[in-house]
Amino acid sequence: MRNTTPEQDAKRRRRRRRLQILIVYTAIAIGLAWFFESQATTTMIFVRHAEKAEFPAGDPGLSDAGQHRVAELTRQLVDADVVAGVDAIYVTQYRRAEETAQPLADALDLPINRYDAADTEVILETILKRHKGKIILVVAHGNTLPVLIANLGASKKVPPIAEDEYDNIYIISIPWFGKTKTIRLRYGEPYRSAIDLDVGAT
Repeated sequence: MRNTTPEQDAKRRRRRRRLQILIVYTAIAIGLAWFFESQATTTMIFVRHAEKAEFPAGDPGLSDAGQHRVAELTRQLVDADVVAGVDAIYVTQYRRAEETAQPLADALDLPINRYDAADTEVILETILKRHKGKIILVVAHGNTLPVLIANLGASKKVPPIAEDEYDNIYIISIPWFGKTKTIRLRYGEPYRSAIDLDVGAT
C-alpha cells in the first residue's frame, strides 16, 4: 500500500471539495435554467377561421375570400417570433378551421392538433400544460373565441363577433408571474359593419 504525506492528503481533499462545489453549482445552474424556461411567458394567438364557402352546408371549406385571408395570416405569422416562430397549432374538428391553419403548418413543418370546439376549458388546460413558454396558434369560431379568451383569465370584454367578421387576431400573453394581457389586431380585408356601410353611403 502506497503511503501518502499529510500534504498530499490535504491536496486531495481540496480537489475533492472543488469538484463537489463545481457539481453543486452546475446542478443549481441547470435547475435555474429549467425553472425560468418552464415559467416563461406563454403567448396564445387566437383567430377565427377565414371566410367559409357556401357548400357543402354541413362542413364547408374556405371560399376564395377565405383563401386570400389565409395567405395574409400565413404571411403575418410565419415569422411571428424572430427566433423560432409559432411552436404549435390547434384547430377545431371542422374543415374551415383546418384549412385556415394548413398553409402556416406547412410553412413551419408543424403538425396540426385538433380539438373539440365545445371543449373550451379542456383544450386550454392541455395547451398550457404542453406548451408553457411557447407561441401557440388557436383557430376557433365566432361563438367560441370570446369564451376561450375569457377562460384564460384574459379580457372578458371581447365583443361579440359578427357573422361576416373575420379579421381579428387576439394575442394573449400569459406571464409566469403577473397579469395576463390581451391585444387585438386586424389583418386582411377589413370588416365593415352595417353602420360603417351606411356612413360610407352618405
